[in-house]
Amino acid sequence: MTFLDPWRLLLLLFVLAVAVIYIVMQRRRQTYSLRFTNIELLESVAPNSPGFRRHVPAVLFLLAAALSVVGFARPARATDVARERATVILAIDTSLSMDAADVIPSRIAGAKIAAEAFLETVPGRINIGLVSFHGIANVRVAPTLNRAAINSAIDSLELGEATAIGEAIFASLQTISAQLPDAYGTPPPARIVLMSDGMTTVGRPDVLAVEAARNAGVSVSTIAFGTRNGVIDVPGEGLIEVPVDHDALAKIAEGTGGQFFAAASTSELEAIYADLGSSIGFEEEQQEIILWFIGPALLLLLATSATSLLWFSRLP
Repeated sequence: MTFLDPWRLLLLLFVLAVAVIYIVMQRRRQTYSLRFTNIELLESVAPNSPGFRRHVPAVLFLLAAALSVVGFARPARATDVARERATVILAIDTSLSMDAADVIPSRIAGAKIAAEAFLETVPGRINIGLVSFHGIANVRVAPTLNRAAINSAIDSLELGEATAIGEAIFASLQTISAQLPDAYGTPPPARIVLMSDGMTTVGRPDVLAVEAARNAGVSVSTIAFGTRNGVIDVPGEGLIEVPVDHDALAKIAEGTGGQFFAAASTSELEAIYADLGSSIGFEEEQQEIILWFIGPALLLLLATSATSLLWFSRLP
């Protein structure tokens, strides 16, 4: 818990001062009472001494005052709040190497399964766009809240030759820039999640894409999907090794302020997407919890009045 106006807590010193004054006054009262040497006379004058009850209203009042001061200091706690208008571009590699079966049932099939599961973890108020890439990058679905449209596009992904990761990032950035700013001219927060198993072979190099993403203030989180034992069967060429490339994807994430992950199975990929979904969909905000203190303070004030009226027939 934090306080948005912590300096107001200094008012607790006044509450403490009142408590000290009350204690001093009570001791003076006891000293005065002891001057009556005739105990029988003192008991006849005050036959029904309230004892400890006379302190209850004062204690309740001081507690109420302390809680009121704490509430006045605007206590708050960190809470995860779903971000409004945020945009996430899901970029999926559809190069021929994604046909490798080192991941069951295959890299591309696993990527589809995990991507569809990812859509379920992201809050419905987050806009999701889909970009696929092999030798070229294609915007399959512009950022939308329509999850069914994205699922349909994911199911229809087909493989092609070459890998253009740089082009995928540029296409994603262009799609993000097309989103309308808010009433204050601020563009919506955006992030790119790029899943691939290789490195750029055609198109603009990764370094240019990283620079463009950094200038746009958009982080790119990358997922290296597959193992170093992947192979594909190319007609006329036979079996070709297609080991996953971690270094290239890690550099992209590092250069843009994103996160890098490595997944060697469909279940690992799903777990990574689930983690990304929770971090993308929420941001931490300080929410005030004044009522946690003002409410009890009011109850204590009512209790103060009730006990004082019940036992002493007067308000404190």
